[in-house]
Amino acid sequence: MAEPAAAGPTTAADTASTAAATATTRTLVALVIGQICLHSCMTGVRMAAPLQMLRQSHSEWTVGVLMGLFAAAPVLLALPAGRLADRHGYHRPLRVGVALTVIGGLLAVLATWWVRADLFVLCLAAVCTGAGANVGLIAIQRTAGRTATHAAERRRVFSWLGLAPALSNVAGPVLAGALIDLGGFALAFSAMALLPVLGLWWARRVPVEAAGPRQGRDRRHSSWQLLRSPGMGRLLFVNVLLSASWDVHTFVVPILGHERHFSASAIGLILGAFAAAVALVRLTIPMLANHLRENQVLTGAMLWTGAVFAVYPFLHSAWAMGVCAVLLGLSLGSVQPMVMTTLHQITPNERHGEAIALRSMVSNSSSALMPLVFGVAGAALGAATLFWVMGAAVVLGSTQARRVGVTSPSAEPVRT
Repeated sequence: MAEPAAAGPTTAADTASTAAATATTRTLVALVIGQICLHSCMTGVRMAAPLQMLRQSHSEWTVGVLMGLFAAAPVLLALPAGRLADRHGYHRPLRVGVALTVIGGLLAVLATWWVRADLFVLCLAAVCTGAGANVGLIAIQRTAGRTATHAAERRRVFSWLGLAPALSNVAGPVLAGALIDLGGFALAFSAMALLPVLGLWWARRVPVEAAGPRQGRDRRHSSWQLLRSPGMGRLLFVNVLLSASWDVHTFVVPILGHERHFSASAIGLILGAFAAAVALVRLTIPMLANHLRENQVLTGAMLWTGAVFAVYPFLHSAWAMGVCAVLLGLSLGSVQPMVMTTLHQITPNERHGEAIALRSMVSNSSSALMPLVFGVAGAALGAATLFWVMGAAVVLGSTQARRVGVTSPSAEPVRT
């Protein structure tokens, strides 16, 4: 009789644990789908809008301005979006993000009818879709981090969440391209405008969070004080180096492929192999989460990236470059879950949104400026040299990665 009595509490505890895990999984699925819907709208519009402008005989310079607006809006609105998420949780920022992306998609539809003002209207569409996707992303990442109770679980959560951009970078452009061929730009933009609404429907599965306390201080000044939080500047520095490594690979591979007379499909397969490796490593991290340490993974990723960049320019076979792309994808794909996990560990709970917003500002600023820097440097030094310079930078930066998450005992915490 004693054994059944002992088994009862254990069974109840197991049932409660299973229910909690199921609820967390349901929330995470809703967050991933929400990000895919928002980001697919933005990437679809980002692919189709320049194509429409080129078909309307606009210059390549205006296309470049249009593309820059997709990244410029997130830089300007990141901190307000982070504060909104800290104050109101997930649902209100998501509704704002959905509203902006839907408006952006509808403006793009309007541009197909109002041809005389299509440039101006498409620029507004770029601002709205870029801003909306980023507002939603900040809320999604903040909520995802709060579903986890310890570092290993956060690594798993952010690894699964990291699959969303990879999927949406495929889904949005592919769907938009197919619909353009099927029924024209208006049909494609209309479909893009509907995608965020689907994400809003899935948002019902995310628990409502109680509103946070209002802060009476100068929040702009306070937000920048987060940079003084122990380890924050070091983490953002490492993040910028690795993000720039991603950008330089995307920028240089088509140039090297052209110099080596590769076909367009071969260049596409090299970049596709990189994306597949990113997805693969993010699928693997959840299984290894208990055995990983953020600073070790980031240091290893930087050293690995530097080694791949040192070899890459010497390769003249598409297959060999494809192997290097896979190796690079495995290293850079591991970065985002580690950065986001560390960000949540070194930031006060009530300010996770602002911290994510700071990272978003830095990353989007880098992505907007780096192609210009790469273009000038590539013209002056050659495309292959960009790999070597970037490789040397990330290897030197690995000394900072070793200290990510390690704070000085005398360091003062940021005052909130």
